[in-house]
Amino acid sequence: MKYRTFGRTGWSISEIGYGMWGMGGWTGSDDKESLESLQLAVDLGCNFFDTAWGYGRGKSEGLLGEIVRANGNKKIYTATKMPPKNFKWPSRREYKLEDCFPPDHIREYVEKSLKNAGMDSYDLMQFHTWEDGWLEDERGINKMMELKDQGLFHAIGISINRWEPWNGVKAVKSGLIDSVQVIYNIFDQNPKDELFPVCREKNVAVIARVPFDEGSLTGTLTRETTWPKGDWRNTYFVKENLDLSVEHADALKTLVPEGMTMSEMALRFILGEPTISTIIPGMRKPSHVRSNIASSDAGPLDNGLMKELEKHRWDRQPNEWSQ
Repeated sequence: MKYRTFGRTGWSISEIGYGMWGMGGWTGSDDKESLESLQLAVDLGCNFFDTAWGYGRGKSEGLLGEIVRANGNKKIYTATKMPPKNFKWPSRREYKLEDCFPPDHIREYVEKSLKNAGMDSYDLMQFHTWEDGWLEDERGINKMMELKDQGLFHAIGISINRWEPWNGVKAVKSGLIDSVQVIYNIFDQNPKDELFPVCREKNVAVIARVPFDEGSLTGTLTRETTWPKGDWRNTYFVKENLDLSVEHADALKTLVPEGMTMSEMALRFILGEPTISTIIPGMRKPSHVRSNIASSDAGPLDNGLMKELEKHRWDRQPNEWSQ
């Protein structure tokens, strides 16, 4: 495992982190297998774990607390996210700070997340939805600063809406946040346009989420793929999105080098971007942990392949199903 500096915090973070959404409530999740996978990740050098209250109403946070206590001799960096008060993802322009993150709500859910994990503090506390317009209402960020000063967490971050990386640029420029979490992968390269340059300028850490485009960049989806009843992917991969996602993914298959999987190629493409501090793939099974962490050991792709993959940028706009 290789490590990168997490922006101005100075933390040394594994470049392959751990996204814990899947074990919070996706179909097919098993707590015993989840804990086994988490422990394997720690053993292989992963030290950054990202969760949220919204992942199973605190269930995923509880699993994180268990793994932290089981590894008391190791530094594990913990990150979680507060849900918006209206419990609506993603945010919309018409939502005000009062609708999503009024000060009392911020304190309530910071305390709930700490209780769920059985911890005294988190390393990183993030807004799970974000609108740059909320900076105009200083009550939100002021409450975060107050709780940070109290030692309930040590850094402040935002999680940016799908396909809206521009909607975090003002927050970065403000100098008030320490990290941004944004979708970045072979298809979603638009954070490089506006967001990444200001993150470099302000030394703000970047967490890359959805590295496999919710599964399409694993190369395993087909136009006939379905998921069990209740799985959120049924609402995301509506026919319009599934057909286009499969079409775009199929166009990549001839570029996958011999002996490499498309998943490995997808991760190593992201590792080729130096602005990224860590990637947080979901890893519900030990086999996922081993293969994803091996991508760090292998290093970035060669320049020629990187240039070819850059041509597969796919700019999309949020809509009702994109969440």
